[in-house]
Amino acid sequence: MHHPHASAPPRRTTTLSLLLAAVLLVTGGLVLASTGRAAAADPLLSRGRPATASSQEAAGLTAARAFDGDPATRWASAEGSDPQWIRVDLGTTAAVSRVRLTWEAAYGKAYRVEISADGAGWTTLATESAGNGGTDDWTALSGRGRYVRVHGTARGTAYGYSLYEFEVYGTPDDTVPPGTGAFTVVAAGDIAARCTASSSSCAHPRTAAQARRINPKFYLTMGDNQYDDARLSDFRNYYDKTWGAFKAKTHPAPGNHETYDPAGPLAGYKAYFGAIAYPQGRPYYSFDEGNWHFLALDSNSFDDPAQITWLKDDLARTTKGCVAAYFHHPLYSSGGHGNDPVSKPVWRILYAAGADLVLNGHDHHYERFAPQDPAGRATADGIVEIVGGMGGAEPYPIETVQPHSQKRISGTYGVLKLDLTDTTYTWQYVGTDGRVKDTGPTYTCH
Repeated sequence: MHHPHASAPPRRTTTLSLLLAAVLLVTGGLVLASTGRAAAADPLLSRGRPATASSQEAAGLTAARAFDGDPATRWASAEGSDPQWIRVDLGTTAAVSRVRLTWEAAYGKAYRVEISADGAGWTTLATESAGNGGTDDWTALSGRGRYVRVHGTARGTAYGYSLYEFEVYGTPDDTVPPGTGAFTVVAAGDIAARCTASSSSCAHPRTAAQARRINPKFYLTMGDNQYDDARLSDFRNYYDKTWGAFKAKTHPAPGNHETYDPAGPLAGYKAYFGAIAYPQGRPYYSFDEGNWHFLALDSNSFDDPAQITWLKDDLARTTKGCVAAYFHHPLYSSGGHGNDPVSKPVWRILYAAGADLVLNGHDHHYERFAPQDPAGRATADGIVEIVGGMGGAEPYPIETVQPHSQKRISGTYGVLKLDLTDTTYTWQYVGTDGRVKDTGPTYTCH
């Protein structure tokens, strides 16, 4: 074996070849220059970093398990489907020199190791066409980027792809500050129907269970937290039995059903959540996490000058690089309620302030849109809108597909899993069965 020149292709060292090399070294007294020696000196960059995948087989087999350093845990994709991928965000640009893959019995027969600066355009670092599982140690790699992924095109078994460990080594770019604020958020709207887990058709116990398994930094709700009239007694009898388990980590927003309470609009909502929903003495508020500024708005009162004035002042004060707003009524929707013009004035304010992301409920389906402006024109500096109204209420069908709608799912209950860094965001729609139903692009904050 010899150390390849920089122009040579990347070398894959399998478990078997390492064993043979060890035997030769012992029996022949040879001094070998290991292919991966220089690369091995580079630090491990991927341990504990944010990870996403095209799918997962079950709740305990998430992408993060391939980067936790535990050889007993693993990521597994959905069975019987090609292609599949898993990727990691290194948090900063790096020169990647080595990728080490430890496969479970379900391995990749054909796959590519790829690198990207932005999570959108990918460059191939290494290609495998006849994999046989075990450990694939790709050394002498040469590539620069922030995101690294394995893109599987042919499974080695009838199952899926499964990795115990996915390790990326290299040299971080010291000119780019590492991301220090990566965190995960779970969000949903239209949640607690007046039913309990004793009914097999009751969905909010299942969405709550999935939300809890993800164990995010915190939870967001996009309104209609409790059906039908959001009375305090209903909050206690239904919502509290499921999503109430993590109320202390929840930042809620109200929907139209919260206004139907016979005790008065938002009366039961305020009584149940208390200062959690009114941290600044109003049903709209803001808070920060990492490099993100979050705005919880009350779309029932977008005609209230006080809320509009507060919104403008709040956005003018924030120094965070990424901005997300969440409220009930979506400006754009392909569902039964359709586009709601009540949100357009707020969109204008958010767009002018360079906001990145808007989360909504109201229509009971999942949908994501490409970046667009308040007039519905696709633009790179536009706002990304996601409708996440499948938290537990009865699903609505897709009726009129709106321009720039990229993905729509109706009838499958689930939650949004948002992965946020200091400068980027992406997300997955995760069903109550733990499977990823959709993965959004990775966007860079404005």
